[in-house]
Amino acid sequence: MSVPLAEPAAKAARNGWKVSEPPPPHDVPLPQSDTIRRVVANNPGPMTGNGTNSWLVEHPGGCVVIDPGSNDPAHLDALAAAAGSQPVTHIILTHTHHDHLDGARPLGARLGVPVCGFHASAEPEFTPDIGLRDGDRIAGLRVLYTPGHASDHICLETPDGIILTGDHVMGWSTTMIPPAPYGSVRQFLHSMALLRERHARLLLPAHGPAITRVEECIDGLVAHRQAREESILALMPASPRTLDEIVDGMYHNLRPGLRRAALLNLQAHLEKLVEDAKVTRQGDLWMKTIP
Repeated sequence: MSVPLAEPAAKAARNGWKVSEPPPPHDVPLPQSDTIRRVVANNPGPMTGNGTNSWLVEHPGGCVVIDPGSNDPAHLDALAAAAGSQPVTHIILTHTHHDHLDGARPLGARLGVPVCGFHASAEPEFTPDIGLRDGDRIAGLRVLYTPGHASDHICLETPDGIILTGDHVMGWSTTMIPPAPYGSVRQFLHSMALLRERHARLLLPAHGPAITRVEECIDGLVAHRQAREESILALMPASPRTLDEIVDGMYHNLRPGLRRAALLNLQAHLEKLVEDAKVTRQGDLWMKTIP
């Protein structure tokens, strides 16, 4: 017979995949390995953690900068300095959310290098100089198309089994999944399965520390999504309600700064449940499907 876990133990079981680190210094090159360095942008916050990780990855022709992030001059100076005598050959975006994108054009213009990203940009005002597709290889990295958090999200895999995961996999927090057409819970779970099949030895996210327990983290994030879906379905009203009304019934003591993220996440989950015929949508109203 199973015994319900006490709350501290239950919380530990649910969050055993998480990793954390003390706040790292901003705009200082932090060696990850002989060929990879991290520079953390000075843009901390509830959605960015300690700040955006900009990664510099060496390859035979020089190095690439992944996710320049902030357009703060101090951060761009730090990225240029971190490259040292090596030429920067490309800037690559994992996706076009502004905490990744904003420094890309200024740094590209400064260094005279192309800004690369998924060929179908989700940001109307940004078109990559080099459009990337799933399976492409650029500067020694393999492109893995991983939509879910963003429709134009990619991860980048090194030849020695390291994947730079952008916001798709983070160890300090679950990622926000917006509703269509910007994101998709179903696509997120599919992309997670694809990443797990890569059997990476290390994940380097765009926020937070490196992830060494790769499969445990991926499995924990998938389990979190599945549990969230189950809890949403269990709490869904049998009569039509707005998203705001449903959020009020599901979240208690929600910080004002996180309400919009909660609404977007909820809608994304509800869209999947509509596809699964478990929830019915009537305009701006949602309700549990009556069998």
